[in-house]
Amino acid sequence: MEGLIEQPEAETAEATTAMDDIMQKMAEHKGCGTSGGSGKASCGSGAGETDLPPEIWEKVKNHPCYSEEAHHHYARMHVAVAPACNIQCNYCNRKYDCANESRPGVVSERLTPEQATKKVLAVASTIPQMTVLGIAGPGDALANPAKTFKTFEMIMETAPDIKLCLSTNGLALPDYVDEIAKYNVDHVTITINMVDPEVGAKIYPWIFWEHKRVTGVEASRILSERQLKGLEMLSERGILCKVNSVMIPGINDEHLVEVNKAVKSRGAFLHNIMPLISAPEHGTVFGLNGQRGPSAQELKALQDACEGEMNMMRHCRQCRADAVGLLGEDRSAEFTTEKIMEMDVQYDLSSRQAYQAKVEEERQATVSAKKEELESLAGEFTDIKILVAVATKGGGRINEHFGHAKEFQVYELSTEGAKFVGHRRVDLYCQGGYGEEDALETVIRAIQDCTAVFVSKIGGCPKNDLIKAGIDPVDQYALEFIEKSAIAYFKDYLAKVKSGEIEHSERADATIRQGAYIAA
Repeated sequence: MEGLIEQPEAETAEATTAMDDIMQKMAEHKGCGTSGGSGKASCGSGAGETDLPPEIWEKVKNHPCYSEEAHHHYARMHVAVAPACNIQCNYCNRKYDCANESRPGVVSERLTPEQATKKVLAVASTIPQMTVLGIAGPGDALANPAKTFKTFEMIMETAPDIKLCLSTNGLALPDYVDEIAKYNVDHVTITINMVDPEVGAKIYPWIFWEHKRVTGVEASRILSERQLKGLEMLSERGILCKVNSVMIPGINDEHLVEVNKAVKSRGAFLHNIMPLISAPEHGTVFGLNGQRGPSAQELKALQDACEGEMNMMRHCRQCRADAVGLLGEDRSAEFTTEKIMEMDVQYDLSSRQAYQAKVEEERQATVSAKKEELESLAGEFTDIKILVAVATKGGGRINEHFGHAKEFQVYELSTEGAKFVGHRRVDLYCQGGYGEEDALETVIRAIQDCTAVFVSKIGGCPKNDLIKAGIDPVDQYALEFIEKSAIAYFKDYLAKVKSGEIEHSERADATIRQGAYIAA
């Protein structure tokens, strides 16, 4: 590894106590109890302004990955400046020039820090609601420390309003905590798939550690110790940490409950359990040996089980290492190196701030609408819960045509309100103005656990097929706020159940689409 710095000394007991106090305040605001060795607590991506201490809220309020609410309104971008990696994962194959594919490790271009900086300024000037820059590969950010921190240094100097993020496997993390703090990187994501080296040996063939390759259980032992140590060090410094875990059925699915407890006790702010992507065409070890990914119900059940310990991130899109735009969209093709080099970029901070102020007005309107509608559910008592799918282009509104949707956002409706629980990527149903029946079948399989699908508009043929599949196509709330509309629909649903007009029943499981494309 390049540019190793000396191991930082442990923070003082006072600093550790201060971080504990912050985490406990978060628990008290949200009502999450504390558990785990340190007694630290965490509240997740669903938390709002009144749920968190002001210093935490400032860090997450416009970060689309750390706030589920913010992901409807704010954009992020990744720059691919970190190609090297120091571990091998059985679910990873870092392919290049795969422009339509959405999964981690995939990029179309690798950038120098200078190219990355100009790209960030160009994107931020074009997409003023872009608030976060992340370095997530295509390898590991901290296996490429010189490029990673040079990029952060340049962005910190030229665009100080942009939040800085990095993602890492954690092997080198303890060596770079001081550097992370130095460059005001307030958000770090660590991929932690195990805390038991026996489990890890089934996921990681090798690591590159202290100038040599280490394999087997010993490799996983070293990796796990370094990951947890790095997480503790970051938490002590008040740097927010999100932990990513890949759910691999039959290997670590049950074990991830223990991972969840371990990372919570060390101060993790958020836990993101993602489905394994293992399509054979990706060329990964798991893909080639037939290892399956989880179904939608399996993933949700595990997330629900872990949510008792700490809140979960459920809106992750498993982004490319060069993603640009809102979560669920990718505008990277608009900002190729060739196009960027031709641009005359004028970074206007005041214009960005004015635009984001308008975004906040829209955001507050969605929150108020949800609260108003939720109050009308007061006095309802039922165990009935349903899932609904929503076609949206962002802004927290139902504003996408059924045939144009590349994904559907899924909400769980109950007397507690509308809770975001995930998304489902799909192939476009409409291609060149015509509906593709094969694509419609895949859409139905992706949302067949949902009682209804909310759209701004839908044609007669897909509407009829959805009804035959037991999915209610709903276009009466076109352009309205998602959560307000979903709660209103649920009230009407409960009334119909009570009157006997409809009979509530459990829906079938759904398919998590492997390697879905993000462009037509």
